[in-house]
Amino acid sequence: MKIVLRFLFAFFTVLMTIFAVSCSNKLDNQIDVATHIDFEINPNSMEYQELNVTGGWMYLTGSGDSYGIIVYRVTDMDFMAYDRKPFYNSSCPDNRLKVEGLFIVDQCNGWNYSILNGMNMNGDGTHPYWYYAEYDGGGILHIHN
Repeated sequence: MKIVLRFLFAFFTVLMTIFAVSCSNKLDNQIDVATHIDFEINPNSMEYQELNVTGGWMYLTGSGDSYGIIVYRVTDMDFMAYDRKPFYNSSCPDNRLKVEGLFIVDQCNGWNYSILNGMNMNGDGTHPYWYYAEYDGGGILHIHN
C-alpha cells in the first residue's frame, strides 16, 4: 500500500511540475494594467446615448496607464467594462482593442474576445482586463477596479 501511495504522490508531483512549466512562458509579456479606475456615469443620459439600450457600447477615455475603456450594456441592469489595452505587448501602431460586432478585436494578433464576457474565441485562457461595472438601477453606473 505504501508503494502505491508513493507512486501516486510522485506521479502527481511530476504531472503538476510539467503543467506549471508549460504554462509559465505563456504570460511572459503580459501587459499589467496598474491604473486605478474609479468613476461614475449615468448610462441613461443623452451624453451616453449609445449605452441607453441593451447591446449598446461605447469607448470611454481612460486615465494613467489605461488605453481607454469599452463599456457594453449586456442587459437593462448588467454592464461589462474592459480596458482597451491588449493582453500582450506589441510593437503594432495604435495597439488598442476595438469593438467589431459582438467581438472585441486585437487587430495586431487577430484575437477575438466575446464582448458579453471577455472570453477568448481563439481558445486560450487570455482575456482583456475588465473592471467592475456596478449599476444601481437608478441611473448610476460605477466603474472601478
